[in-house]
Amino acid sequence: MGDTQAWTAAPGAAEQARSVLAAAWSCAVTAGGAREEYVGAHTVTDEGAVLLTVPEDSALHGAALCAPRQDSRAVLEFADVAPVAVRDRIRARLWLAGRLTPADGALNFHPARVVLRRSCGAVLVDPDEFATARPDPLAVAEAGLLTHLAEAHPDAVERLTRLVRPESLHAAIRVLPLAVDRHGLTLRIERTRAHGDVRLPFHTPADDLGQLTERVHALLAQASAAGCPRTLQRQRADGDG
Repeated sequence: MGDTQAWTAAPGAAEQARSVLAAAWSCAVTAGGAREEYVGAHTVTDEGAVLLTVPEDSALHGAALCAPRQDSRAVLEFADVAPVAVRDRIRARLWLAGRLTPADGALNFHPARVVLRRSCGAVLVDPDEFATARPDPLAVAEAGLLTHLAEAHPDAVERLTRLVRPESLHAAIRVLPLAVDRHGLTLRIERTRAHGDVRLPFHTPADDLGQLTERVHALLAQASAAGCPRTLQRQRADGDG
């Protein structure tokens, strides 16, 4: 079930693609008919090029060295996985297609085609926009922020549901933080056989952790001033009974 609350300001496709790339710890690489998966083997330049450090006996090295002009076509795949254990944890997938060339014992990858697939569908990102975009300033810290919120402050998450329309909370059995970026916080609302997402916008973008803390406190203050949703009141009453 999709969200029933209007979506607000959010990162564009190029920025989100760069954020996925910045935060990803693993990737799958397909080149020369071989597919290999690596953990902690890639770094990213400011322009979105990828440097892969893989074993010398890797099939990828062979594909790059044996290709004409040592220029092998390759596809890199990255998964954006929610750090909190929600249902359907893959939030997005990113595919980069381009050239893989050997360089000083490593492999350089230059993307020429960028595809980002989100829950709303796939979008082709312009390579120039991808190169000039910058990751969300919270992308690398997001995992720690969300797990801390879910594990140490479940009361705060429950309080934030006061900002959600009652119809979006109908039949909800669990609400967890799904994502955060400089524009807002997204909650995952799980039901018995379905789920939906609701976005809570910040009043202005947060460009660092200090600003994020202020924005979340502002949301909590707004939630404290709101009434408790009837749906949650009924659920608590049923549970107590």
